[in-house]
Amino acid sequence: MSDVLWEPALDGSTRLERFIGALREHGRPSFDDYESLWSWSVDEPDAFWSEVWRVFDIPADGDPAPALADASMPGAVWFPHVRLNYAEVMLRLPDRADDDVVVIARSQSRDDVTLTVSQLREQVARARAGLVRAGVAEGDRVAAYSPNIPETLVLLLATASLGAVFSSCAPEFGTQSVIDRWQQIEPTVVLAVDGYRYGDKPIDRRAEVEQIHAALPSVRTLVWLPYLDASAPAPDGAVTWADLTSQSAPLAFARVPFSAPLYVLFSSGTTGLPKPIVHGHGGITVEHVKSLALHHDLGPDDRFFWFSTTGWMMWNLLVSGLAVGSSIVMFDGNPAFPDLGATWRMAEELEITYFGTSAPFLLQCRKDGLVPREVADLSRLRGIGSTGAPLPAEGFRWVYDAVSPTAQLGSISGGTDVCSGFVGSSPIVPVHAGEISCRMLGCAVDAYDEQGRSVVGSLGELVITGPMPSMPVGFWGDADGSRYRAAYFEDIPGVWRHGDWITITERGTCTITGRSDATLNRGGVRLGTSEFYSVVEALPEVTDSLVVHLEDAEGGAGTLLLFVVLADERELDDDLTRSIASALRSSLSPRHVPDAVHQVPLLPRTLSGKKLEVPVKKILQGVPVEQAAARGALADPSALDVFVGLRS
Repeated sequence: MSDVLWEPALDGSTRLERFIGALREHGRPSFDDYESLWSWSVDEPDAFWSEVWRVFDIPADGDPAPALADASMPGAVWFPHVRLNYAEVMLRLPDRADDDVVVIARSQSRDDVTLTVSQLREQVARARAGLVRAGVAEGDRVAAYSPNIPETLVLLLATASLGAVFSSCAPEFGTQSVIDRWQQIEPTVVLAVDGYRYGDKPIDRRAEVEQIHAALPSVRTLVWLPYLDASAPAPDGAVTWADLTSQSAPLAFARVPFSAPLYVLFSSGTTGLPKPIVHGHGGITVEHVKSLALHHDLGPDDRFFWFSTTGWMMWNLLVSGLAVGSSIVMFDGNPAFPDLGATWRMAEELEITYFGTSAPFLLQCRKDGLVPREVADLSRLRGIGSTGAPLPAEGFRWVYDAVSPTAQLGSISGGTDVCSGFVGSSPIVPVHAGEISCRMLGCAVDAYDEQGRSVVGSLGELVITGPMPSMPVGFWGDADGSRYRAAYFEDIPGVWRHGDWITITERGTCTITGRSDATLNRGGVRLGTSEFYSVVEALPEVTDSLVVHLEDAEGGAGTLLLFVVLADERELDDDLTRSIASALRSSLSPRHVPDAVHQVPLLPRTLSGKKLEVPVKKILQGVPVEQAAARGALADPSALDVFVGLRS
């Protein structure tokens, strides 16, 4: 059994405990532990989601019964008689006074910005009025090429209030990457910044904005936000953000059907056009309220931070913190500038109570020997969130040793596809080193073996066997639903196959060991990629790594290749190669020792930081780079070129 690093108090103080009490008072079953509650939530989804709706008193028109009218996958029908509006739920801000600060924004491009409840509502009302003047109506698309700043949030809420559809791309996205996304949805209004600052480096994006605008004939109004340089002149024909928000009007909300499109998120697009994933007002509202209140235990007394850009679904989850009354902390810039302690010092200064980040950031802090509790007072932290990649046991232990011995560490995994997590933490479940604490309520997560049988205690495909409200409404432009079905339901009809390897333990905890489509299979044994990285990247000489397995067409063991980026101009030599092999052999097994190790200058990652094992494997097998991956989806498009020269 792994180490228990944190135990819940179980003193009735958490929102989940109060929710369980409310269930009992309403005549629902009594639950002695989390596992029994989870089982009920997936066995009786209509009852569970009806209680989420009732307890959180979501404002809407119509009868919320039934919650689940049709459980088909795909094609589930949720709350068919309800009309609501996501922005109305966000701006209700329960238990907050008009002069309470609910948005705190720190940026490396300008001074801090704060908004009170009344200021946020007024800003949304003004932006809404500006969109109406621009001719935006229900169903129109409004897009933002802007960072994690209040203006992007205000535009999202104003767009949603009209029943229009929002989409965002972070300004570090290259022109083709943005064009590939937005040509599919044809926005009529685009907000764009002139640039941004990353650390102490100014990044001018005026030329990129011009190219994007020229490639989108659907755009009737370009809204200009001089963010990097307040004096940057607006492009010809553009209106400024100040112009858009110059007139006020009463704040109103168009209540729309539960499944009406709220926003379009995009897949990474590494192997073709990014998939335009449509999320609905109702599904996002109930899923985010459930996740943030019952799993993250957030409420009006919290300041909620998660490092994200507007091109990652964690931004959408962050801003939904408003729904549970939390103040949200927005950050734009380099989280490691001027050093890795900067974001932790920000946590102290801004009195953050829930600090969300990525597993790679936590592991880099550990590798650099940083002890955050020595550089900042982190006593206010109740929760620490980790996502983006598996966090190994060593990372868990480092958090409790170096960050906080009392905060609950929540390692979560989910995706853009549901704009939430499938598996994560619960305030009434212990934290075990290296393990995700639980399957999340209402998420029918299972592990399937190669025969499609449910397995416990051994590696399997992560599948979802029942519908979730925040599963996509569909893909934009996919009239017959064929692209949507092919993406998730083609391999196992009626079951969502997510593409991750998962092990579910007998006590209900989980470990995720990488993408199943990047599986390493040596001698019939499946090896997850994440365990390689936790060992190799713990070596001081290695800053990044990527592993692929090339199968043998004759049925042999194939070739296991490891690619490493080394620190401080270090060159790969026989001694370091032996050290890598020894670490893998002793920490994992002889099967994990690569047949060859190659040094590369950098590794391909998506704009959200995910490693691209599958495109690298395709290139090594002879697939042209342009067919293996869409360069616009990469943080550095040149990162794939080195692998062409390494083909066998």
